[in-house]
Amino acid sequence: MKKALILVDIQNDFVPGGALPVPDGDAVVAVANKAMRHFDLVVAIQDWHPADHSSFASRHKGHRPGDMVVIDGLRQILWPDHCVQNTRGAEFVPGLEMERITKVFHKGMSRNDDSYSGFFDNGHRNSTGLGDYLREMGVDEVTIMGLATDYCVKFTVLDAAMLGFKTRLIIEGVRGVEVQKGDSEKAVEEMRKAGIGVLSVEDIGKGF
Repeated sequence: MKKALILVDIQNDFVPGGALPVPDGDAVVAVANKAMRHFDLVVAIQDWHPADHSSFASRHKGHRPGDMVVIDGLRQILWPDHCVQNTRGAEFVPGLEMERITKVFHKGMSRNDDSYSGFFDNGHRNSTGLGDYLREMGVDEVTIMGLATDYCVKFTVLDAAMLGFKTRLIIEGVRGVEVQKGDSEKAVEEMRKAGIGVLSVEDIGKGF
């Protein structure tokens, strides 16, 4: 049984001081560095939007972040401009031990497709290639952490399970954006109901 660690969107725009800050988001960096030492294969997911991405509220006249619109038949919450390709906001947070990361997968690169999951866009119309890569590497179990609990982490976790990977979540390694209070707690409960194992980073060192 080969195991991989998936780090979701640990990027400057998602931590305090960024364009779309997750409260206490920078706290996951230390957890990631600790967890990475226990995996031979570490994959990082990177939000990588064009400057005119359709999820940006600035692209919709009369709308603001948090508004809901419909784009190509899918409901889309609007966000501040964030993680624009080749900007500092899209870079990984300083202090994250990049030398331990085996491969990086980009998501959200098409103008009209948002991608919360590290595996697919939100309409499941296109794949990032992550699932195929993990299979090629012989992985059948994944452990996931990063930002944010109630969006990109949740959808990455649920897609991993849907694809048949044994899937676990590191509970100290996630933080939520909380558009609505309680969203993170609801997300964790949804993941549990889908059969996801929720563990502590300390459990990894014990072989979990």
